[in-house]
Amino acid sequence: MSLARPQAGGAGPDFNARTADALADEWLKVAIDRTTGTARTKRAAIVGQWPDFGVARERGRAIKDHVVAHLGHYLAEFERNATANGAVVHYAATADEACRIVVDLCRRAGARSATRSKSMLGEEIGLPHALEEAGIERVETDLAEHIVQLAGERPSHIIWPAMHKTREQISELFRHAHADPHREETPEAMAASARRHLRRRFMAAEVGISGANFLVADTGSVCTVTNEGNAEMTTTPPRVHIVTAGIEKLVPTMGHAAMMLRLLVRSATGAALTQYTTFHTGPKRPGDLDGPDEMHIVLVDNGRTRMLADASLRDMLRCIRCGACMNHCPVFNQIGGHAYGGTYPGPMGAVLTPVFDGLTQKTRDLAHACTLNGRCREVCPVDIPLPTLIRGWRERSWREGLEPTSMRSGLRLFAFVAARPRLYRLGTGLAARALRLLGGRRGAITRLPGLAGAWTLHRDMPAPPPGPTFLQAEAARRAREART
Repeated sequence: MSLARPQAGGAGPDFNARTADALADEWLKVAIDRTTGTARTKRAAIVGQWPDFGVARERGRAIKDHVVAHLGHYLAEFERNATANGAVVHYAATADEACRIVVDLCRRAGARSATRSKSMLGEEIGLPHALEEAGIERVETDLAEHIVQLAGERPSHIIWPAMHKTREQISELFRHAHADPHREETPEAMAASARRHLRRRFMAAEVGISGANFLVADTGSVCTVTNEGNAEMTTTPPRVHIVTAGIEKLVPTMGHAAMMLRLLVRSATGAALTQYTTFHTGPKRPGDLDGPDEMHIVLVDNGRTRMLADASLRDMLRCIRCGACMNHCPVFNQIGGHAYGGTYPGPMGAVLTPVFDGLTQKTRDLAHACTLNGRCREVCPVDIPLPTLIRGWRERSWREGLEPTSMRSGLRLFAFVAARPRLYRLGTGLAARALRLLGGRRGAITRLPGLAGAWTLHRDMPAPPPGPTFLQAEAARRAREART
């Protein structure tokens, strides 16, 4: 019997089906509330202790906008300095090309296994699957990613990948995978079990693969941040260190990296700084006691230059992957990450998934799930106008004819009626009377046909109260004023 818990909201063929699955999962809602609620509280507290957070936020936005506007310059500077440090820089235009480069490097190193610290770009390009297809054992070293790997699932959050798992499920996974004779259920015991298991894998791996939180152009350094030290253990013992990073991760100087780190960590975890912040500047040098013999940096495009060329999407290149937008999103907080079906859930996923997977009947639903309440932009540490970008995908979906015929016809009918005041007033008056009749003595409507049926599927709709509609009452008021 499989120990893997079915992915929350992940079983259905499309977003609507996955959403229905997620809403039916009572445990998932508890897990989401616990995790994101804590994240929101901690972020609010730490930001409240930084009086100049708004100024820092504007500076962070300016730094990223400057890099995006001069991306070619900073890519060349980073490559020059990283090469001078002894690293080898590779460029990958697509996800497939990036995976081929990494797999080829692993094969050249004779790697039978590769450790991997948490990297959303690796998930984005499908690197875990590519390594497995190549016969290279993949060892996820972030504790939450390790749990997700053992369960055969995908991450449900970019910061807390295993937030959908119960303590009992994790304990059972560890008991089988770690060959522990006892079932340990305290967090301390489970962490110790993972530590014992992973320590052996760290020392045995021929290759370590990491992501990058920032790439520092003027030093050629790669910055990683973790709370577990797994990035350091992934990049130091193996003979070969491979970095995969999106080209938008660049910052000009160490000073800029320090500013962006302050924004990232506070927004992601509600802490002043992570436990481990490391700048990897080339492979081991003569006299160094540890470090890799080779360092390869794979810079990945995978749609980013298309975003750069598209003024309506360019702002998304500022994203530093902190996850604050999803922690504050009312939709994500109801359905979790798996329902989105892609690498990036929440508001960022609604923008990025159509970029990476194309705008299709399946990906268009992500933008329509958004309430456009604007909370995601309020908490974004680099002020990305996420509601505007999401609305842009809705507009593209309409222009490309991806909306259902019923919706297109309904909106055209509404536009026709709304543009004719007399017809609109007549229609609303008749609709109010009809709804009052449907409400009957209870004054509530339990079932409506067509598109309106989605409302009454889970709740009653109050019938309009007796008396005139708002427009009728307003017309009567104006008539009285005219007579006086």
